[in-house]
Amino acid sequence: MIYTVTLNPSIDYIVHVDDLKIGEVNRMKKDLKLPGGKGINVSRILKRNNVENIALGFLGGFTGTFITDWLSQENIEQNFTQINADTRINIKLKAEAETEINGLGPDISAKDIADLKAKLSTVTKGDIVVLSGSAPASLPSGFYQELVQLVKENKADFVIDTTGQDLMDALISQPVLVKPNNHELAEAYHTTFNNISDIIPFGKKLLNTGAQNAIISMAGDGALLFTKEGVYQSNVLKRPLKNSVGAGDSMIAGFIGAYSENKDAVNAFKWGVASGSATAFSDDLAQAEFIQELLAEVVIEKIAD
Repeated sequence: MIYTVTLNPSIDYIVHVDDLKIGEVNRMKKDLKLPGGKGINVSRILKRNNVENIALGFLGGFTGTFITDWLSQENIEQNFTQINADTRINIKLKAEAETEINGLGPDISAKDIADLKAKLSTVTKGDIVVLSGSAPASLPSGFYQELVQLVKENKADFVIDTTGQDLMDALISQPVLVKPNNHELAEAYHTTFNNISDIIPFGKKLLNTGAQNAIISMAGDGALLFTKEGVYQSNVLKRPLKNSVGAGDSMIAGFIGAYSENKDAVNAFKWGVASGSATAFSDDLAQAEFIQELLAEVVIEKIAD
């Protein structure tokens, strides 16, 4: 079974405004409210790719109910820890430029933490736990490491999609997949990249430190896959860009859903590229039919050993 963990879910309130004027009354052109949070996005795409999974994390209040109701409508299995505080709301303002205003995370109690850990303690060998996104400020520093240790003690595998020290600390525990973008990778190693050749040594560092596979996304330049067998690059699919929110999560879902079946990282990369691209070309997360359409257009080339 695949489990997703979202420590800081949200309702994503997407607002479209023509000709935004700061300090004045603006009329929205259209709006959309969606369940948000990186792990939740992964769960939704996994389900659309016919991969069963269980969504875990912290939810609370009327905003939490909105999310559980939405996921229930999509037949996604859930085992969230219910907290007293309201789940946050994030505003995604789409005007001439895209602006995000992310809500503060709720307070998480020691009881809430114990409940989530108890739920995670049931994972077993063969399971994959996807740990995604930021953590509320109320959680202790290094909390992701506590979850990684719990998963490894139960002989399950894990994916981690976060940044900074949490990502670097997790590498030694051999995650199945990490997926920083090129800017996050450069920041992690205190360097800059001018081209793809500059990225390759640092992608390999992720593997040498412990990651089993690494995807480096590069926005309009496609993505790179690093495995023990070599380095692979995807082509860039062409459609009008509609949505940058959730594209990376969709890539992880596409990859890990396929990888869980036969451990073929290159084939899983194709699914990741198709799923991530399909979301980037959609108003919400991608639908299965669109992912299948794009899958036929994905070309993967080995560029280095």
